[in-house]
Amino acid sequence: MKKFILTLSTLLIITFGISNGAFAASNTYTVKKGDSLYIISKKYKISIAQLKQWNHLSSNTIHINQKLNISAPKSTVSTNAANAKASTSKVLTVTATAYTVNCKGCGGFTATGINLKKHPDAKVISVDPKVIPLGTKVYVDGYGYAIAADKGSSVKGNKIDVFYPTLKQAYKWGRKKVKVRIIK
Repeated sequence: MKKFILTLSTLLIITFGISNGAFAASNTYTVKKGDSLYIISKKYKISIAQLKQWNHLSSNTIHINQKLNISAPKSTVSTNAANAKASTSKVLTVTATAYTVNCKGCGGFTATGINLKKHPDAKVISVDPKVIPLGTKVYVDGYGYAIAADKGSSVKGNKIDVFYPTLKQAYKWGRKKVKVRIIK
């Protein structure tokens, strides 16, 4: 039951988009016939949750000629980082590498039951549960808000893995020292 509640809460967090990050080069997009939030999110490599948050959308309905923000306003990015610092209960310096589930032999489910192949825009980190308990909300510098929803055999001590949907994105992240803020 505890695992079910943890999985459900994790999926709700993913669905309602606590993630942060702008990957698009342009700031706005004008909706064309046949567009959907899904199509636009894939085109600009952003999540549907981000599109809805940045455009104050309460549903998935969009209209032709509607202008949509396709990147976070700079004030939002800095505000989110400031909010993360303000609501932090603990800060850790960790070595962070990246992982993906879109490779030969890769699984798809996290330790808490999230199907990352079905939720490629999920902001998930793999942790050592003795250091960061599963289900913990975190803010990872350079990655954004995420949930500690997975664990790995090589993730021990002050190490984390950040999830990316593609191998190219995972390689781009590389390996680096980052600060992880545990959110209260």
